[in-house]
Amino acid sequence: MKNIKLVAMLFLNSFKDLLPIILVIAFFQIFILQQVPKDLGSIVLGLIIVAVGLAVFIQGLEIGIFPIGESLAHEFSEKGSVVWLLLFAFAIGFATTIAEPALIAIAKKAQIISLGKINAETLRLTVALSVGSAIALGSWRIITGHPIHLYIITGYVIVVVFTFFVPVEIVGLAYDSGGVTTSTVTVPLVAALGVGLASSIKGRNPIIDGFGLIAFASLTPMIFVQGYGLIVYNIDFESVSHIQEVNAASNVIVDKFSAMNLFFELVNVIKDILPILAVIFFFQYVIIKKRLKNLLKISTGIIFVIIGLYAFIIGLEMGLFPIGETMALQLTAQDNVFYIYLFGFLIGFSTTMAEPALLAVAMKVEEISQKRIKQMILRLSVAFGVAIGISLGAYRIVHGDPIHYYIIVGYIVVIILTFLAPKYIVPIAYDSGGVTTSTVTVPLVAALGLGLATQIEGRSPLIDGFGLIAFASLFPMITVMGYGVISQYLEKRDAKLKSKKDNK
Repeated sequence: MKNIKLVAMLFLNSFKDLLPIILVIAFFQIFILQQVPKDLGSIVLGLIIVAVGLAVFIQGLEIGIFPIGESLAHEFSEKGSVVWLLLFAFAIGFATTIAEPALIAIAKKAQIISLGKINAETLRLTVALSVGSAIALGSWRIITGHPIHLYIITGYVIVVVFTFFVPVEIVGLAYDSGGVTTSTVTVPLVAALGVGLASSIKGRNPIIDGFGLIAFASLTPMIFVQGYGLIVYNIDFESVSHIQEVNAASNVIVDKFSAMNLFFELVNVIKDILPILAVIFFFQYVIIKKRLKNLLKISTGIIFVIIGLYAFIIGLEMGLFPIGETMALQLTAQDNVFYIYLFGFLIGFSTTMAEPALLAVAMKVEEISQKRIKQMILRLSVAFGVAIGISLGAYRIVHGDPIHYYIIVGYIVVIILTFLAPKYIVPIAYDSGGVTTSTVTVPLVAALGLGLATQIEGRSPLIDGFGLIAFASLFPMITVMGYGVISQYLEKRDAKLKSKKDNK
């Protein structure tokens, strides 16, 4: 009875998270586009499945993924083997990224749009290597206790300098690659690893030192992909025939919801999680040589994660993706560009509030900070940042401005806020940029960007279409640190007022 009540409560919370998306879509369909969506029943059913999947997924995280990550971090800390810890960090970063669905989707799209200049498999391998390196480097930072902003600011400088030397065709994709690497499974596990490691090492603060690994995983892919672009755009080769094959394959009409395809979707979800489990159990049983405590409970949690993620993806395919893609195309056909900016703002806010990866990190932040940072306030701050980022990114595409000017100014603002915001909020703000672009957000945002670049005369889908995800990753860092600055000011003001009252 207790479990039924818990699942019911999680379902209601999940539905509340999805409600803003439903309201945004309904508002635009009824008042702006004035059209009734096709397959309305399928859309409603899809949203219900998404809510159920999200509820089961969250429960799985709590009893399966979080305990594993923290347990491994503690074990490695007690073992005292830095080399094995860094190897584990690299392996988990690589394994979770190479099978990342959002990265696969963007890589395929990049290969088609670039006419084969960018190879999807090579791009995925480049990004996976960068994330593996990032998680290892981030773990080394926690071990040594180095301030995170020194690493992040150095990384920003490298990204900006590279931008002026790499081909324009790769810039937007490189910026976006940092946002598609952190998935609904990767984020909770990496967050648990960082917090667990910081909790195990004497002199480390879980809030200041434990967060930040996701930020590393979002930054290094931008550098690696720019380097990859520098190589491929200086090599001449023809691959038109291969691209024709890719396009032909992509145009085959498939019933996504046939029994066979539903089965294959489940297999794909399991395949996405298997590399992560293989790494975890290899290091747990072969390197650490200890049995997992509460193996049955953890196994149940992993099954919940698989079922929840599967239901979540099926629900998105049924409900959100079709209507989101259709609306992106319909809005680009409208005469009033204000509707595009408004839709970008509202859909950015609503999808972020429903993002499982953000919810997982927000829950962990509230727990570690002993409710000093409320998960809802953090999620609202991040969602507001994504909303601003997507609407501004849409404005850039409409006007055809070079992306790097916006990104460089954004990085300068982030660097300034880094020295103004409270220390405890900075790593969380850096991480918030990586958790905003995952299962829900990436497909809708990518569809909007490519739709705009395709429909507007004089725009290139390759040069202008990519980049919205980068905006969605950048601006949450600004809003979260802004929230920290305001909170710090209010705390000081209240303390002064209280001091004056006490003196009277």
